[in-house]
Amino acid sequence: MSDLISDLKKIIDSYSGSVKENKGKYSFEIVIAQRKAFLSTKKLTYSGKFQIDEAEKELTFSEMLKESGIGLSSGDIDSTPGFGFKTSVYKSWLHGRSETIEELSNLFGKKYSYKIDFGSIRKAFEKKATEFGYTFKYNIL
Repeated sequence: MSDLISDLKKIIDSYSGSVKENKGKYSFEIVIAQRKAFLSTKKLTYSGKFQIDEAEKELTFSEMLKESGIGLSSGDIDSTPGFGFKTSVYKSWLHGRSETIEELSNLFGKKYSYKIDFGSIRKAFEKKATEFGYTFKYNIL
């Protein structure tokens, strides 16, 4: 199992991400875009979770996009002026639809400039699981 986890961490490392472990559950974050404006900063983060079930020989994987920001807003329609912190989370809920998170990323397309293929990360995890004899399950942890 440790070789599989090591290989999965290498996948995240290749995207300059960080992996954390807590009681056998792993989570990772990859900052994919950041915007700075007058006295405010916003960032878009792709994050995921995975867990390995040794008894079932199964790797469970989930993913989401998260936007967070801090600072003074410009007072546009969607926000109020002043100091604040806002986080929006968009999860890919549907099993088997590889385009779901990409569709959600279109919500951020006008705000951020980034090039990442979310499906390629998911497929890399699935490929590694198969190489090590595990089944891949796409799910929300």
